[in-house]
Amino acid sequence: MYEFTTIERIDPLKKPTNARIDNFEEIFEIYKEEEAGVQASRCIQCGNPYCSSLGCPLSNNIPQWLKFIAEKDPKLAFDISNETSPFPEILGRICPHNRLCEGACTLNDGHGAITIGAIEVAVTENGFDKGYEIEFPSLTEGKKVAIIGSGPAGLACATYLLKGGIKPVVYEKADQPGGLLTYGIPGFKLEKHAVDRRIEMLKNAGMEIHHKVNIGEDISFEEIYKSHDAVFLGIGALEGKVLNYQGYNSENVYMAIPFLTNIQKKQFGKKYDRKFNVKGKKVIVVGGGDTAMDCVRTAIREGATSVKCIYRRDEENMPGSHKEVESAKEEGVEFIFQRSPKGFVADQNNVIRGMKFIGTKLSKPGQDGRRSIMEVKGSEENEYAEVIILALGFNNEKLGFLQENGIETNQWGAIITDDKNQTTKQRVYAGGDGVRGADLVVTAALDGREAAYNMLETLLAEEPVPEKS
Repeated sequence: MYEFTTIERIDPLKKPTNARIDNFEEIFEIYKEEEAGVQASRCIQCGNPYCSSLGCPLSNNIPQWLKFIAEKDPKLAFDISNETSPFPEILGRICPHNRLCEGACTLNDGHGAITIGAIEVAVTENGFDKGYEIEFPSLTEGKKVAIIGSGPAGLACATYLLKGGIKPVVYEKADQPGGLLTYGIPGFKLEKHAVDRRIEMLKNAGMEIHHKVNIGEDISFEEIYKSHDAVFLGIGALEGKVLNYQGYNSENVYMAIPFLTNIQKKQFGKKYDRKFNVKGKKVIVVGGGDTAMDCVRTAIREGATSVKCIYRRDEENMPGSHKEVESAKEEGVEFIFQRSPKGFVADQNNVIRGMKFIGTKLSKPGQDGRRSIMEVKGSEENEYAEVIILALGFNNEKLGFLQENGIETNQWGAIITDDKNQTTKQRVYAGGDGVRGADLVVTAALDGREAAYNMLETLLAEEPVPEKS
């Protein structure tokens, strides 16, 4: 350890641009075990590890598994990494590490932060290659928890329920489990074999899953509530925010998630809506978060002739992960900063042909450190395109079964929970974007884990009888 003075930070190899823009394969190579160990040896083993205590929502034991992979004990590193995280090889791929663990790393002051995310992926992927397994106990007889939604929060909840010996029964409205991990995050960031492998692992440990089940239509919430010991709501927040401009033909204006979902269905070889074809078209994506980056990079791979990303703040204040922005630039995306949308531009047939934008400037930071946006008068400009994709964030869906069953929501439609992740209805818990509003995958995983712990505390106190082998 402490090798940061003699070993420089080296990120995993990235595929050349021309070898990646015509496919949806992951663009980063995975460290070999030795490479991961060398990079991990740079860690200085802080007495108060900010990477874990401040940077990681899951409070993963990062210095510990860095230490053991550096000291050539890959099994112990694997076990420690998989103890607090439900799927480290997935979060290692998709977390915005520059804003989380790596951003909090003590060496992020000129020496170069430890490549925590890439090492995290390597520890578990190389472990799986060696045949390492996640251990689960036998299930407790007669105890089961319903999980509505199989996205990050739902799968995390299922993982820790199984680790506590309680059977999770998952209800998913899509035709395939995984939620955002399957249909919202493109393969060039997260190839789907990693998601499928985790789901199969949980099924082998006792998770039961039902696809194409829409609560309130295919089965009532009351029926689920009565037939399970507890319920976890991991329903997400996927209703895209819209611009309130009226009087236009919106066939060529896409919301981000339907666009990404249909392109993923196309990758799976499933039936998809062909209106989302961008091949040979000029595309504008409005937004600056990771979803916007997913959209611009997907449009490039789908054969758009040009792709512009337009964002109302400057590059420094973009919420998107730094590595995603850099990859998008390499792949040919043009970024236009400090432009805010003011309306659509339509032709004589009322068909959208572009958008009107106004220039912006940022105020001085307020007490919360946030800088307000101010419009610059007289700076309006039109940007023309054949397809406009809106990646402006997400709202919570209004689901009738919540109100009908005494599950209260706040003014934004987010589910209200207490400090035990329980909703206003007894035995019903919730977490992830459905509670927080649109947030990170890792915070959804945190909510799922903590809700499982809280349910286990109650369920296991009822002195269950172990299932006979």
